[in-house]
Amino acid sequence: MRIAVLLKDVPDLVEDLELTEEGALAADELEYVPSEWDDQALEEALLVKEEGGGVEVTVVAVDTGDVDGMLYTALAKGADHAVKLTGSFGRDLPNRVRAAVLAAYLEGRGFDLILTGVQAVDDLDGQVAGLVASLLGIPHASAVREVTVEGGRVRFLQEYAGGRMAEMAAAAPVLLGIQAARKPPRYVTVAKVRQVSRSMSLEEVPVEVPEAPVLNVRRLYHPQAAGHAEMWGDDVETVADRLVALLEERKLLKR
Repeated sequence: MRIAVLLKDVPDLVEDLELTEEGALAADELEYVPSEWDDQALEEALLVKEEGGGVEVTVVAVDTGDVDGMLYTALAKGADHAVKLTGSFGRDLPNRVRAAVLAAYLEGRGFDLILTGVQAVDDLDGQVAGLVASLLGIPHASAVREVTVEGGRVRFLQEYAGGRMAEMAAAAPVLLGIQAARKPPRYVTVAKVRQVSRSMSLEEVPVEVPEAPVLNVRRLYHPQAAGHAEMWGDDVETVADRLVALLEERKLLKR
């Protein structure tokens, strides 16, 4: 079985996010890390690999900046191949274009299972998995966990609101948006990543920027503080009285 894992690097949310005078994100001044849900997808792919023989894992990333470190880290964790899709891509690459780029590479390459994060932490868009699957014409499910492969069929759990889970199965090829892996993503040392970067290489594949409908972000703003929270303590009767008084003051409650 051949598994592809789609990776994206995103701003490290530990860093302060700065805006330019034009209201755009100062992307070049940020540190970038793998999107946490993509890391979950990679871990799930590696677990599938460890559970059955003949499984090959390929990680794929669009080169919107310096993605080499992310790809070498994936190789150090246990991926077999790493592919960097090169072209005139910027950090502001819209998701519809990103999906088209990924689908252009994946088309006809014989991957049985494609995994990616259910969404990315920088936009919380959650559409890349579905868009890529649509372009490839293959089944898709998101908010997925616990992926297993049995006799050419992919079995998984899909999570719904309220903690409900559904057991599902699909014939390969199929694309899944991973919510959480069965185990926490594995850790590798910087020394191992450096060792892998000297012994293994990234496959660079040029991809043309496709035409796709996009939404343009006109401007970003820092959140504006409209007020401050008022703490009412932990006495139930006092809190209830204050709440009733507030509702009456706002003309939301009449006695």
